[in-house]
Amino acid sequence: MADRPSARAVLALVTDDFTELPHPARGSRPDGPLGWPGYGAARARAAERTGERESVVCGTARIDGTRAVVVAFEFGFLGGSLGERTGDRLVAAYAHARAHRLPVVPLVATGGSRMQEGMLALTQLQRVARESALTREAGLPQIAVVRDPTTGGGWATLGAGADVVLALPGAQVGFAGSRVRPADADPAAYTAEAQVAAGAVDALVRPEELRGTLGRWLRLLTRPSAAPVPPPPPLGRADLPATGWDAVRRARSPERPRAAAYLDACLTSRVTIGGDRCGGTDPDGMLCGFGEQEGRTVAYAAQTGTATRPAGYRTAARLVRLADRLGIPVLTLVDTPGAANDAEAERQGAGAAIADLFGAVAAARTPVTTLVVGEGGSGGALALAAPGNTWATPDSYFSVIAPELAAAILKRPPEEVEDTADRLRVRPQDLVELGVVRGVVGPAGRTPRG
Repeated sequence: MADRPSARAVLALVTDDFTELPHPARGSRPDGPLGWPGYGAARARAAERTGERESVVCGTARIDGTRAVVVAFEFGFLGGSLGERTGDRLVAAYAHARAHRLPVVPLVATGGSRMQEGMLALTQLQRVARESALTREAGLPQIAVVRDPTTGGGWATLGAGADVVLALPGAQVGFAGSRVRPADADPAAYTAEAQVAAGAVDALVRPEELRGTLGRWLRLLTRPSAAPVPPPPPLGRADLPATGWDAVRRARSPERPRAAAYLDACLTSRVTIGGDRCGGTDPDGMLCGFGEQEGRTVAYAAQTGTATRPAGYRTAARLVRLADRLGIPVLTLVDTPGAANDAEAERQGAGAAIADLFGAVAAARTPVTTLVVGEGGSGGALALAAPGNTWATPDSYFSVIAPELAAAILKRPPEEVEDTADRLRVRPQDLVELGVVRGVVGPAGRTPRG
């Protein structure tokens, strides 16, 4: 990106009534803590050129109606690098956010740590990481916007360490800056687009859409609620299946409503998180994000009817933990024939990813509600289900394993698959009787008990 607007220009783009926070005072030698020749003069030139005294501008403002602490980097001031005084300002900004219960929005554009301050500059990353952790423990959201460029420790703390990461299209984003990469490195790997594909950035946002997008995120993430989400009413058939195999066929029908239809019906103003922060995404298998339901925020993790990839489970676990920290109730939609079981899924850690989601749901203090809307295939489906608060639609089933595979394991002939489905008792009304689900949702939210 050739165009690099100043910190003040970015603040004007996204905020109203910005008020700068007081600057912590720190004395230092003329050429900095290391006595680096010419450093003082370089700082003076940077100040004259940008009108700033340091590489960050910190203050409070409203972003599309929600008040937040905003941190804007000035790349024109020594490449937006972090030094001791930068760290002082960031620490003060995060402390102010916690004292006043405000979310934090870093608008990052930095080349990393300041060479002229050596290891004293690098250790500012530890200070920033500590402040971010304390703010996370306080239940306050952090939404970062990574601008061009965002590299080095600034990316590895304020950027990638935020709860939600948005990026400007075309921005250079990566831990390795342009001057320290291997000579044969593919430059496309160090872009915002590549970070989205790798699951490290949630979404690309154009500058003209940034204020509205940040506003939606802030409104949704700053509205805790203690009440569980009611299970949505069914969108498909209302009659119960006669046999186990009938339940399986109905759940597998291509005409049956899928997760996107349920989310559209029960949530508005949705925003999505994308990626597991471990190098993977599963956009075709798991939908995660936050939406509005009757004036309150609901987090959602929804399977789409395909085999769920390890990255999908890790993204769902990330969603559940974030909602839990922020006190936002969760709705999960179960619909998968099972976890992906190919060799690549094993190499990507399928078992560990499923275990992580089981653990996130089990440990959640915020209420979790689950609706089985289609196939409930074994542990790959159960990992997303809330113990004691799972419901089913009339065109769904839940099984320890697919009936065909169960018959094969039990060495039963193919013609006995349908009978196997009956013996497994996979129908929604069977699940109610067995105590696996609380009820079968009916029209307008009625819940017949079998």
